[in-house]
Amino acid sequence: MNSNAFFDILNEAASASARAGAAADRGESRDGAWRALPLAGRFEIVYEDSRGVWSTRFLDARELRLGPGRTLLGGIALGGDPARRGGYRGFRVDRIRRLAEEGGPRMKAGILDWLLARAEAQRRERAALVRDLARRNRPRTRAA
Repeated sequence: MNSNAFFDILNEAASASARAGAAADRGESRDGAWRALPLAGRFEIVYEDSRGVWSTRFLDARELRLGPGRTLLGGIALGGDPARRGGYRGFRVDRIRRLAEEGGPRMKAGILDWLLARAEAQRRERAALVRDLARRNRPRTRAA
């Protein structure tokens, strides 16, 4: 069983979203709901844990989770410590001290803004691909 802060947050978010869904049915707002943005990429991150210890982590990113007062970068752990390898991990973006993409930029500041922009760009690419496929598969009508 995975017992780390990320899964606890997800469980809390799931129960909160269920309550918010019921509230939305009654016409109430959904403040405090988590939102997940798909994000793909392989990153090397320098992360500061809750005790202030810095470590280098490798991540095959899957999503960016936006919640009330907190943003998490989630994905599959690669390399590094065998105890952490292969499992789904979530990292608080405010604790990422340096982020480097495979074959891409290395940054120490503006990490959240860069991740949000990348997620939006990937969303636009996927939407354009879906539109192109829909156009290609659309039945053509011929004038008789």
